[in-house]
Order: sequence, then C-alpha cells, then structure tokens
Amino acid sequence: MIKIILSILVLIGITIGFFHWQSKQKEADITTFEECGAAGYPIMESYPAQCRTADGKHFVQDIGNELEKQDLIQLSDPRPGQTITHTVHVTGQARGTWFFEASFPVHLQDSQGNTLVTAVAQAEGEWMTESFVPFSTTLTIPPSFSGKATLVLEKDNPSGLPEHADALRVPVIVE
Repeated sequence: MIKIILSILVLIGITIGFFHWQSKQKEADITTFEECGAAGYPIMESYPAQCRTADGKHFVQDIGNELEKQDLIQLSDPRPGQTITHTVHVTGQARGTWFFEASFPVHLQDSQGNTLVTAVAQAEGEWMTESFVPFSTTLTIPPSFSGKATLVLEKDNPSGLPEHADALRVPVIVE
C-alpha cells in the first residue's frame, strides 16, 4: 500500500514539474506584445496597451509615433495595430500647417519600408489656419500584399527642406 501511495506522489510530482517547466518554456518564447496577449496574459488598460508575463517580462503595444505627434495630427481611422482591408478610408484631423494647398501625401509601406501605395489626403474645411482641420483619403492596396505595414501621413513640404519634414507613422495589418 505504501508503494502505491509513493508511486502516486511521484507521478503527481513529475506532472507538476512538467507543467511548471512547460509554462516557463512558454514564457521564454514570448518576445512581443502580440505574443504576450495571445498567450493569455492580461492586457493592461492603458494607452498604449501593455502586457506583463508571470516572470516579469513587460511588453508595450506598438502605436508608432502617435503620442509624439498628437498636437499636430490625429488619426481617427484606422487606429494603430488595426487590421485593414485592401481598400481603407483614412480619416482624422491635422493642424492647417500640416497641409499645403489643402492636401498632404499618405503612403502605405511594407515592413522593409517599401512604398506600396500613395494617396493624397484632402482637407475637409478651411486649411489656412493653425487649428485642426478634418481630412480624408482612400487607399487601394495591391491585392497581392498582406501582413504588417506602416501608414505614413506625411506633412506636405513643398520646400523639400529636411527641417520642415515631418510624418505620423502608424502600424497596421493588411488582411
């Protein structure tokens, strides 16, 4: 009887050890915010969203440079990290100084920085102001592309001078 009880305790110990080892392996494999959330760890309600594994690894959602540019340009749609289709309507608001002749260029780049498509965002109001002005444009993405990409809303810079260049960069996923 004692041999049976000892055998059961040993099996329980081995099982617990195996699951503990497996959970440590799972945590070791996590290297991104997306993997952390997919593994079931809680996503903190912050902006940008954050995730922490049981072993203390901390990951922050990539939102591009949205917070850094929020006083100049604000994107309503699509949002950082959003999955978009091959036809996407881009909307938001930008300070009048972001425009030239009521427009500015918008690009979609693949993960290597290659431009997939370019469109022109148009002001939907009086753009000769320092206030925010609504804008919109539509991008038609090549059907052959899918995956991670970056939406680049470029400040129009007719002078071409680097000191006047600026851009909002927002990560998206093309389905």
